[in-house]
Amino acid sequence: MARYGMVINLDRCTGCRACMEACKVENNTPQGHLWMYVFRFEAGEYPHTRVSFLPRPCMHCDNAPCAKVCPVGARYKRDDGLVATDWQRCIGCRYCEVACPYGVNYFNWQSPEQNYYLPWNDPDLQPLTHGAIPPYKNPELDQKYGKEQRPIAGGGHHTGVIEKCTFCVHRVEKGLAPACVVTCPVSALQFGDLDNPNSTPARTLAQKPSSRLLEELGTAPRVYYVGKPPSTETAKQIEPVPPQARREVS
Repeated sequence: MARYGMVINLDRCTGCRACMEACKVENNTPQGHLWMYVFRFEAGEYPHTRVSFLPRPCMHCDNAPCAKVCPVGARYKRDDGLVATDWQRCIGCRYCEVACPYGVNYFNWQSPEQNYYLPWNDPDLQPLTHGAIPPYKNPELDQKYGKEQRPIAGGGHHTGVIEKCTFCVHRVEKGLAPACVVTCPVSALQFGDLDNPNSTPARTLAQKPSSRLLEELGTAPRVYYVGKPPSTETAKQIEPVPPQARREVS
């Protein structure tokens, strides 16, 4: 059994947020729901400044607190490492949202018809959408996955349920990488079997020091970061650009 995880190279991330857009389109998430989020950090004072970025998907923790507090078993840990949400079983208590230290859970306050960026039945859109749900309706998001055969893919299915990043389970079960990974233009995101020494993320972890977010809490996240983390100290290491060099650039 694979043990899926992700490695994020912070030295490569440019903050383009293509991963955020890819996630929304692939998973059909509602308005304002950002399962992948890229934080922007600014350190120092002009002209000694530095901007850095930190992508944050769901951590898919091995010791997931969200799964422990779910009273109905809607949030659970799969054998391959994915932390999944059965949106048909979810009762909307939001215990998982409170328990998660990473802020990755989103609650559906409105019905799908009210919660998307464009109205479903707008007659002006019909010639463009041909009856499909804008911007895109993926039938794979309504199917059941895993040995449990439970509905866990995609977003915005019902009112009153919690949803989050699934590592694009509907793609992973077909041998494909999550949408955020394949869309990243600088290959800052890597996904694969962490137990397979030949996988890209496993090779990266073997070659470079890594860290994990809030690992002191004992959640054992499956998302690893390599490269220099955002810090106010990094700005102090930036040399000022001489005025002559600035004129030459301009």
